[in-house]
Amino acid sequence: MTKLDSTQPHGTPTWIDLGVPDLDRAMEFYGAVFGWQFDVGPEAMGRYTMCLVDGREVAALMPNHDPDATEFWWNVYFATDDVNTTVSKAEAAGGHVVVPPMDVMDKGRMAMVKDPVGSQFGLWHGNRHVGCRLVNEPNALLRNDLVTPDPGPARDFYAQVFGFSLDSDEYLGDGDFTFLRRPDGHEIGGVLGDPGAAKSSWGTLFMVDDADATAARAREAGGTAAPPYDMVYGRVAEIEDPFGTPFSVGAPKYG
Repeated sequence: MTKLDSTQPHGTPTWIDLGVPDLDRAMEFYGAVFGWQFDVGPEAMGRYTMCLVDGREVAALMPNHDPDATEFWWNVYFATDDVNTTVSKAEAAGGHVVVPPMDVMDKGRMAMVKDPVGSQFGLWHGNRHVGCRLVNEPNALLRNDLVTPDPGPARDFYAQVFGFSLDSDEYLGDGDFTFLRRPDGHEIGGVLGDPGAAKSSWGTLFMVDDADATAARAREAGGTAAPPYDMVYGRVAEIEDPFGTPFSVGAPKYG
């Protein structure tokens, strides 16, 4: 297993969370789909609920108290060595601050930003909470990719803010996909240019043992799932939870 007990390198997707109108319903759904256990936080912390695999934090759920909210999404947070400095770089590169830098008790420091193409993401400098403590394993985070109809400004923005290098993917043929790599060469995700995308957004892909079985569990638990499909890297299914939150699951192809 890929177990993490310290903060990830700068620029790495390190944490994900989701705000929903019905926390109990969300726990019922994601528990059925992924087998997650849950540690529900106290009211003083907004019932911020840790999702666990083998006792390790893989994500969080929280109530969304906005009665007018109609759209929900998994937030991705990138690790940063210094939240304030990264926010300044994001603003200089054309980004917009949604939530300014703030301390989250003794857990860490965060901010929320929108890039120049309108996609929102978070920044996290971990203290007592380092982020995901299990990744790249079944029922945990595998990767995040940005889907946008305007990939050029997005590629430039993330390269400027995090120092990512940009590499094309020869295996996807004519698809407009660019790998984002940390300065040490580690791939942290990618940017997919999709002219048909209605908006720009970061997607979340969870690793599973069997994409077909996971999609079936999602339907049985009250979500929706498109038919799974094969791609060069494995078998993937696109799913929405009962609140319409999109995410993907993938069974990687090794060897």
